[in-house]
Amino acid sequence: MSPSFLLLLLIPIIPLSLLAILSLIVRPKPIRIPIKSRHVFITGGSSGIGLALAHRAASEGARVSILARSPQKLEEAKQSIKLATGVEVAIFSADVRDYDAVSKAVEESGPIDVLIVNQGVFTARELEKHSVEDVRFTIEVNLVGSFNVIKAALPRMKGREGRGPGSISLVSSQAGQVGVYGYAAYSASKFGLQGLAQSLQQEVVADDIHVTLVFPPDTDTPGFEEEQKSRPEVTAIIAASSGSMKTEEVARRAMNGIKAGKFTVSCNFEGFLLSLATTGMSPQRSFWLAFLEVITAGPIRLVALFFQWDWYNAIEKWSKTKNK
Repeated sequence: MSPSFLLLLLIPIIPLSLLAILSLIVRPKPIRIPIKSRHVFITGGSSGIGLALAHRAASEGARVSILARSPQKLEEAKQSIKLATGVEVAIFSADVRDYDAVSKAVEESGPIDVLIVNQGVFTARELEKHSVEDVRFTIEVNLVGSFNVIKAALPRMKGREGRGPGSISLVSSQAGQVGVYGYAAYSASKFGLQGLAQSLQQEVVADDIHVTLVFPPDTDTPGFEEEQKSRPEVTAIIAASSGSMKTEEVARRAMNGIKAGKFTVSCNFEGFLLSLATTGMSPQRSFWLAFLEVITAGPIRLVALFFQWDWYNAIEKWSKTKNK
């Protein structure tokens, strides 16, 4: 048998062997999360992605509760969901920074099967121009607020005997995967969700609770529309390369990912590449995706370097124009 023939035999054996190994070691194991006839609790549910998720959950037969700060927006959301789906959702007014208020709302809503932590605030501004109060507000709502919601809901979620697998989903952002000019405070708050999600999954998997981390791109929400008015010029240049998505499409992809029990949910192709590039120590239930992550690690890093080259090139050009 010639050496070249042996080499040809080895070519398929190596990837097949890797697939076999990965099929044995990927954890947690695959899971399906039912939505119909279950209690779905969504924070930030009065507008944007949260409202779109509430519409989708209601249309799929869930019992839906939404929490937000504004009673008026909550009432408007309640009416829009009822008009569209015929489902009466429960509404709770609370600030996620207030643990006692969140705990009261969670208690009143009843045992939660699927918790979607979606609230978020952001302002695109260079850190030097951010007030200390703005930075603190961003981190308290996006990160500390997420701790408050999950901590309030966990005890009763763990006690859901006979109710099937539970889910805790955190809506992050592509700015929670890669830092972007003008997003220092926002990115820091959203990067924090990754550490929270990874640690939390280890803590709750034995209770049949499964964590999902959603990474939407720029999305056409009221908050995004407002943010565009004041974002730095460089931020706008960088963001223009990826475009934005509709809330309904982001909600559809997010809900599909939650039901599939995915740890990481990307909403577009660019987000998928970012997930491959930044997967790190994230859990992976699919051995096929784990295989893709392993074999593309080098090439994807090259793609990431091209993205960085493009962004820093834009910053350099802007800087030269600014200093003329």
